Amino acid sequence: MLHYFFIASIANQTFSIINSVQITEKNAEPEITLLTYLRRSCILLIFLPTLAVGLTGTKLGCAEGGCGACTVMVSKYHPHQNRIIHHAVNACLAPLCSLHHCAVTTVDGIGSVASKLHPVQERIAKAHGSQCGFCTPGIVMSMYALLRNNPRPSMHEIQEAFQGNLCRCTGYRPILEGYRTFTKVKEQLSKAYASVLCYICALQSLSKQPQRELRFVGERVLWIQPYSLKELLELKATYPNAKLVVGNTEVGIEMKFKNLLYPVILAPAYIPELNIIQHTQDGIQVGASVTLTLLGDVLRAAVKKLPAHQTEVFEAVLEQLRWFAGQQIRNVAAVGGNIMTASPISDLNPVFMAAGCKLTVMSKGYFSAFKQSPRKEDDIAIVTCGMNVLFKEKSNIVQSIRISYGGMAPVTVLATATFSQSLFDCRQWNEELLEQACTSLAEEMSLSPSAPGGMVTYRRTLTISLFYKFFLTVQFLILCFPHLHNQEFVKFYLLFQLDSPSSVQLYQAVPPGHNNDDVVGHPIMHLSALKHATGEAIYCDDIPYYENELHLALVTSIKAHALIKSIDTSDALAVPGVVAFISAKDIPGSNLTGPVVYDETVFADDKVTCVGHIVGAIVADTQAHAQRAAKDVKISYEELQPVIVTIQDAIANKSFYQPVRSIERGDVAQGFKDSDHILHGISYLINCPNANNVMCLPQALVAKALGVPANRVVCRVKRMGGGFGGKESRSTILSTVVAVAAHTVKQPVRCMLDRDEDMLVTGGRHPFFGHYKVGYMNNGRVMALDVMLYSNAGNSLDLSLSILERALFHMDNSYNIPNIHGTGYMCKTNLPSNSAFRGFGGPQGMMIAESWMSDVALSCGLPAEEVRRMNMYKEGDFTPFNQRLDQFTIDRCWEECMQLSDFNKCKEALEQYNRQHRWTKRGLSIIPTKFGISFTAVFLNQAGALVHVYSDGSVLLTHGGTEMRQGLHTKMVQVASKTLGIPCSKIHITETSTNTVPNTSPTAASASSDLNGMAIYNACQTLLQRLQPYKDKNLKGCWEDWVKAAYFHRVNLSANGFYKYKAWEKVPFNYFSYGVAVSEVEIDCLTGSHKNLHTSIVMDVGKSLNPALDIGQVEGGFMQGLGLFTLEELRYSPDGYLYTRGPGMYKIPSFGDIPIELKVSLLRDTPNEKAIFSSKAVGEPPLFLAASVFYAIKDAIIAARAESGLTGPFRLDSPATPERIRNGCEDKFTKLCPPADPGTFTPWAVQV
Repeated sequence: MLHYFFIASIANQTFSIINSVQITEKNAEPEITLLTYLRRSCILLIFLPTLAVGLTGTKLGCAEGGCGACTVMVSKYHPHQNRIIHHAVNACLAPLCSLHHCAVTTVDGIGSVASKLHPVQERIAKAHGSQCGFCTPGIVMSMYALLRNNPRPSMHEIQEAFQGNLCRCTGYRPILEGYRTFTKVKEQLSKAYASVLCYICALQSLSKQPQRELRFVGERVLWIQPYSLKELLELKATYPNAKLVVGNTEVGIEMKFKNLLYPVILAPAYIPELNIIQHTQDGIQVGASVTLTLLGDVLRAAVKKLPAHQTEVFEAVLEQLRWFAGQQIRNVAAVGGNIMTASPISDLNPVFMAAGCKLTVMSKGYFSAFKQSPRKEDDIAIVTCGMNVLFKEKSNIVQSIRISYGGMAPVTVLATATFSQSLFDCRQWNEELLEQACTSLAEEMSLSPSAPGGMVTYRRTLTISLFYKFFLTVQFLILCFPHLHNQEFVKFYLLFQLDSPSSVQLYQAVPPGHNNDDVVGHPIMHLSALKHATGEAIYCDDIPYYENELHLALVTSIKAHALIKSIDTSDALAVPGVVAFISAKDIPGSNLTGPVVYDETVFADDKVTCVGHIVGAIVADTQAHAQRAAKDVKISYEELQPVIVTIQDAIANKSFYQPVRSIERGDVAQGFKDSDHILHGISYLINCPNANNVMCLPQALVAKALGVPANRVVCRVKRMGGGFGGKESRSTILSTVVAVAAHTVKQPVRCMLDRDEDMLVTGGRHPFFGHYKVGYMNNGRVMALDVMLYSNAGNSLDLSLSILERALFHMDNSYNIPNIHGTGYMCKTNLPSNSAFRGFGGPQGMMIAESWMSDVALSCGLPAEEVRRMNMYKEGDFTPFNQRLDQFTIDRCWEECMQLSDFNKCKEALEQYNRQHRWTKRGLSIIPTKFGISFTAVFLNQAGALVHVYSDGSVLLTHGGTEMRQGLHTKMVQVASKTLGIPCSKIHITETSTNTVPNTSPTAASASSDLNGMAIYNACQTLLQRLQPYKDKNLKGCWEDWVKAAYFHRVNLSANGFYKYKAWEKVPFNYFSYGVAVSEVEIDCLTGSHKNLHTSIVMDVGKSLNPALDIGQVEGGFMQGLGLFTLEELRYSPDGYLYTRGPGMYKIPSFGDIPIELKVSLLRDTPNEKAIFSSKAVGEPPLFLAASVFYAIKDAIIAARAESGLTGPFRLDSPATPERIRNGCEDKFTKLCPPADPGTFTPWAVQV
């Protein structure tokens, strides 16, 4: 049954229908969003003694409309279109009060595992399109809404529908492949939609009722919805400071994240005059409440109908709308809101301004709009512009020019000085005009080097580069310049097209005649996939509420290094619903905490050492009250010096943790003497948020804080999902706080951090700075390497030492350097402690290795692939830490990847392309990886399992690993199934908990399948030994017969399993995983944007336990690495304030970032004798293969620099953002915008 409801006003009440159950909501709270209502207020008729269950299938991911996890479908009758419209919207932004006469469909209602799945749910599951599953309900609902409007969409429409959805795990490819099936045959979905007919009739009936003003009085806010322009004007006169809200996409953000309060909100969404769309002789009049989606529909219809010369403005607006936020935002955001927000980076205002502030039909001229952002889809602009030039009749003589820019001032600005009438009237559109305009723009569009938003040199260069694009576009269109109609000009004239991706996945099939019950090696579906797709999979915040449950919000420091002078909680405690303020004085045990050494505190006592340092916590009856009160806690500080934020600050102040680590092999000094050349270089890797998990650490630290033994504390994890932030060790900073609060108030306490809170307090991947000296021969053979690695550890040691050690272990990547020395330093800074992330230091070490390898190839003038291949290890070689490389398959991976990608042919085509194009270049790179498997802390290489066999033959399985996307539980069920010889359907895993398997190691280091799989195998073998006598007595019997016989003979049918790696002497790893990737990219030399054209990956995963899951891990890891090396960047102020606290400013890869062609092959016939059933670890090793994209970008920049006569090594820090790409492509335009000298200004953001 579909979940939907309608809202109608009865005085100050709302009338709702949810699953055919009528609900009257008295005095609907204006500050409550639809998401909060669905999850917490919309209680189903399912009651337990102390629990109540809401519609939790719709997830809270970011609370700012940036991730799509909360997507639902809203249906309503639109009087001005005279039809029912269905739109995907972000429930986290939609005010409950705005849903008057609307129907809402959630993922919970379109299908369920117990009843029947909707085809949208079924296909994403069977296509292996979910891993952690947290984002899956939102993706399902985006697709559902699309199909509701168009049963047979095109692939382009599917991709467009997902612009507002993010997924951290899958790599997106299987989602698109699963939904591609809807494009082939028109689906017979009438049965699936049959139950919607009742609400369509109801909506039509409600639309005929007389419309009258709605008023909802909340705790702090009055919401008024007028139905006439006269009412609106009268209300605005009565409440002059009232905010007008249509989609709530801006005001909602301001109220939640900027702590602004608007006591009166006017909602003019249904006023006829503000919804008008009228075609006139001069153009199209659009009402201020018209949504951007509807505006796009109207303009597209006009473009099809009118002559091309009359629709250039429309085309420009449509191009901006393509990349304006996501589909969910465009469906509710209004044209008037975009204008009145007056954002300096507005996508549309520059277009409106350049068009004369109204949409008018132009003639005899040309109009274009451009937007440059870090990510193409659903991203905030860095610089936007609208450009309009009119020519005199049948000539290239300029009549007038209007050029407007966003992102270059506090408001949208016209370049009036550059394009003044006196300078450009009657000028020819030629190179002389271009040169003068560029020089003048460089002067007029200046920015302070400290300007908010940073990227000053890049933004200034963009104003010129975008004008040059416009110049080329107009040149192409002016018929009196036919000789300019070449590929370069066509490239700039044609709009950016999002190509439909294609893919290939190759793996070794199970041989014929294989036992059907033996599922190891089969690509079976993730065991939770169907629940992911229906929203029935339970995550931490989906756990039903306890009747007396309270909510907790953190109180954090706003200073990076300061003494706490006083804490005033009087205003906070006066907020309704507040129960207590919790601080260090409330801790019954020890305030000292930390995962390795106790160098942290649960609550800051007398000093804070980073912005985001937890000082206290507010406990209240609701999350909203707790968060509001937390902001009202006033802390007085005495600031301390120095404030150390960056690695360079730490080096200057000699601020390091001990010990300093080093690895050495050979005679480095002699190696340099024997080298033909010596090269020095540096490499920077920026940090990004982290994710992982461990069970026993929260147990131990909570027990320590409470002053009780560990056996009094139980930690349970069903699954994890949606985690941008820290989970392995950093989860303890929250678990200890919540435990202390619950102990203090003697009630259950819940805390789910919003995305901005999570990113503020949990730190991220360690930024690394590498300084290297490399000696090499003329042929590119590396003879000696001396590298110094500096990591930014933050304000506590955490896991930084192990991470640094792994970086040093991987400083060679896959290359045999005879004389090598590496030294590692951990920088102590005033940032939140950085911690574990997928790769755990390995990618940082390997990235710096590839940096010096790239520099060597450039210095020698040799192809990079030849230099890399020449220096690679061979079977039997030894690493710098004296570990022999056995079963070394990287050479096979290399050759197969060269063939899979058709590398040589690709390179020939690329070179031809680059000869033909000046302002776009393509690059190609092949990168290997060698990743060591096992914990480098030897004691962690252990695992336990507990297996129960019940008398009916069913099996309950528990182990020490956690399910966090990788399908670990699925693989463990496969292992148990094969070992016991029974179908997977007889085996179940409930959760991971410390009361079933104690002293668990972290689910990390890619070793979880190896360790827990062997522990399960051990337990199952014990059970088989106990059952063997009963099998021998009844050879024709079945599993159930043997179990029952053993039960009646009082045999113990429960077994513990345990496993530990062999005690390897003087080597840190059990074995290595290998892989190779080839990537091809295309960069826009004028803007720095890039397209991922092609990637081929060959990965050695041994004998795969589950090829579907392993390929998912390869693709997901690759896409996460793509974000690491090309997109994701935490940005801090010089004072340690984090700007990037959510998807609004922090960008992970989206659907549009996957390679247009993606091939993944699992290496055949490579059994690994050192892991369960000859498999290999796969979680972390593939991530680094995304470095192939980074070095393909660098290859393209090399080609661009060659056009300007620049050769040899150059610095390109990671990530290769559009800013760094554009600045690397030095040319005549970048010379017009030189950067300010360092030290002469205070930058807005620093490289930490």
